[in-house]
Amino acid sequence: MSAESPGQNEHYLTVFRRNFRDWRGTRPFWAGLFVLLSGFPIMYFPYAHLQLGHLTLAMATTAGAGSLIIGVLLVVLGISLWFQRHVRTFAGVASILLGLVSLPVSNFGGFVIGFLLALIGGAMAVAWAPGDPEAASAKQAAAGQDDAPEGVSTEPGDAVDAPNDLSGTSPANGANGRHSAG
Repeated sequence: MSAESPGQNEHYLTVFRRNFRDWRGTRPFWAGLFVLLSGFPIMYFPYAHLQLGHLTLAMATTAGAGSLIIGVLLVVLGISLWFQRHVRTFAGVASILLGLVSLPVSNFGGFVIGFLLALIGGAMAVAWAPGDPEAASAKQAAAGQDDAPEGVSTEPGDAVDAPNDLSGTSPANGANGRHSAG
């Protein structure tokens, strides 16, 4: 290695930040964070005792165990969104349902804070889709290879000049994809 190599002279925090950004970009990070954070107010408020001077307000409800279970499940779903991204649809739908169940069970879903975080995080998890890796698309562009099958041209001028629709269902020929019987 030479003294001018960029990997050797970088600070370890810069390398950590770059690696964390790369890791965060390959999974539904913000959805997992919202779902994880939604579990804490749902778990906490049913067991909270607020002190106002000499007055103690106990928020203990009969559904305290249910609130604890909902909160723990939301925290586990948030962590699973980070480390097992293939369960994102299940975790998103489950967090939305648990957030809705937390409304009647645990003090309006942790005073609506946990409820809203669970709904937003669950929606983000369901909507997240893995992106295309930039390195693979750059390699294909450099090599000039496309994913088009043989015989189909990907030139911009060919799309206008010749129809590429081989199914025979296009508005130009009057077919809409339904078969006529008789």
